[in-house]
Amino acid sequence: MKYRMIQRCREAFPIRLMCRCLRVSASGYYGWATRPPSARAQENARLVARMRDLHTQHDGVIGSPRRWEELRDGGERCGRHRVARFMRRAGLQGVPQRRRWRTKPSGTPPAGTRNHLERDFTAPAPNTKWVTDITYLRTAEHWLYLCIVLDVYSDVVVGWSMSPRQDRQWVIQAVLMAVWQRPGRTSVILHSDRGCQVTSEEDQQFLAAHHITGSMSAVGSCADNAAAESFFGLLKRERVNRRQYRTRAEARADIFDDIERWHNPRQRRRLAFRQERPKLLTQVSVETG
Repeated sequence: MKYRMIQRCREAFPIRLMCRCLRVSASGYYGWATRPPSARAQENARLVARMRDLHTQHDGVIGSPRRWEELRDGGERCGRHRVARFMRRAGLQGVPQRRRWRTKPSGTPPAGTRNHLERDFTAPAPNTKWVTDITYLRTAEHWLYLCIVLDVYSDVVVGWSMSPRQDRQWVIQAVLMAVWQRPGRTSVILHSDRGCQVTSEEDQQFLAAHHITGSMSAVGSCADNAAAESFFGLLKRERVNRRQYRTRAEARADIFDDIERWHNPRQRRRLAFRQERPKLLTQVSVETG
């Protein structure tokens, strides 16, 4: 600490005078000033440089937890608290989430429909549990509505559609896009809230024709559809709330970029890392054993 103070003030005061006042030796200061950085300091500097690159690549929106995940998925060996500490020192900060609560009227669920998920957002395999929800995007041309279908297993958006109007066909198009990407005809659960766009008889016939089991949240319970709510929260915080869309076409292009060029590729990399990690741990245990 004393050496750093001398280093900062060396242009204003004589070095030997400061050493006498702080009761340190001048030779000790010169040795400290000319000593090369330690291996730990060099590693920290390299890690901070990598974090700065990620901060620039992601437009400065992700915080320390997701920054740590990106570093870990890239092969870095570092702790979450270490990443948070370096971010504070380097002045790197993500975009915090704003707390807002809204209520909206719920539709009447079709007879026999219940909550099949029961807030269990884990899946044994891809295309076994989907969640869907809608959100509103403000533009200078008025509202643009977005509907997504999210695979719970991988957090990949497997279906989505945008429309200037809220109608049933708009929601069905998002589900149909997910159906096209699903291999085979295996059964899948599709969970949603009780919006009027998903409670009609037409929607239920469409789901039955494509071997999809409908599931719906309880009245006024956003936690029952937390996976979809979490995706929209990230989308609004990291992309939508930081822009002003002049036209619906501009909003469409930006949402497409976020889903297909940022969110889905990142989730696929994370899924590949989760699938390869047990093999790597087994290989390391065999080699070290």
